Order: sequence, then structure tokens, then C-alpha cells
Amino acid sequence: MKFVAPRPFADPEAAAQKLMEIANAVEAVQDGRIFIELINGPFLFEHKGRPAEYGAGLKLAIERGWLWEHESGTYVKLTQAGAELFT
Repeated sequence: MKFVAPRPFADPEAAAQKLMEIANAVEAVQDGRIFIELINGPFLFEHKGRPAEYGAGLKLAIERGWLWEHESGTYVKLTQAGAELFT
């Protein structure tokens, strides 16, 4: 008997893939910067992800070299490896 529906982004791999899709769709500004709120807003509110799922997905995307995060945490950049996911 299940009382809770499975979460689509409970797997960090699925969350990272969704974050990469969102980042790829966002228009980068100066020097390829993607402001972090342009990624976390859609993930949390449009796709109904949870903050823990967002954090795990972002961490995995950075570890895999798909995204580069500035030390301030205010923006990320899509790396070459991350861009190759969509070619």
C-alpha cells in the first residue's frame, strides 16, 4: 500500500537533467552567465521540485562538469560538456 506518490526528481540524476534543460532554455547574459534564480524558480515553482531535490541536482550537475558555479552562488555558466548534452 502506497500513501505517497513517487517524486519525479527524487533521483538526483533526474533533477540534474531537468536543471540542465532549464539552463539550456534560459538566455545567458554577459559572458554566458545564467543567474541562479532563472534556474531555481522554474524548477521549484513550475516543475514542483523540492529544495533538497534542487540542491542535489545542482550539486550533481556541477560535479559532472555540466555547470560551473561562481563562488558567490549568484550565477552559473553552461560548460562545453553541458552544452554537448543538447547537440
